[in-house]
Amino acid sequence: MIEFLDSAGLDDGEETVRPGPWWRHALWVVGITALGVGLGWAVALFRIGPDTYGLPSAATGAAWPYLTAWAATGLAAAAALRAAAARVPVYAAGRIAGGLTLLGTRLSLGWRPEAPVLAAMAAAALTATAVWCALALRSRHRADAGRVTSGG
Repeated sequence: MIEFLDSAGLDDGEETVRPGPWWRHALWVVGITALGVGLGWAVALFRIGPDTYGLPSAATGAAWPYLTAWAATGLAAAAALRAAAARVPVYAAGRIAGGLTLLGTRLSLGWRPEAPVLAAMAAAALTATAVWCALALRSRHRADAGRVTSGG
C-alpha cells in the first residue's frame, strides 16, 4: 500500500517509457485533451459570462467552434507526445499537452480570433509539440549512440 502512495511513482515529470496497450494510450490522450479543454473553458468563464460580473465579454459569438478546434488540436498534440513517450522517455508529456490545450482554449474563448489566426495558434501548439518530441527522440538517440561507442 505504501508503494502505491509513493509520490515518485505518480509523477508525470519522470522520464520513463510508457509502454502498454493501445487503449490505455487512447484513454490517456482523450483524458488529457478533455482536461485541457475543460480547464481552459473554466478559466475563460469570467470572460464569456454576463456583464454583471463587472467585466464585459471580450468578444461575441459561439464558443463551440473554438472548443472543437482546440479539442482537435489537443488530441493531435497529446497523441504525438504519447506516441513518443511509448518509445523513449519524454519529460512531462501530460503537462505539455494539457498546458498547450488549456492556453489555446483560454486565449481563443476570451479573444475569439478569426479562422486564420486560430489556425496559426493551433499550428504553433503543434510545432511546440513536435519540437518537444524531437528533443526527446534526439536525446535518446544520443544516449544510444554513446552507449554503442563506449561499450565497444
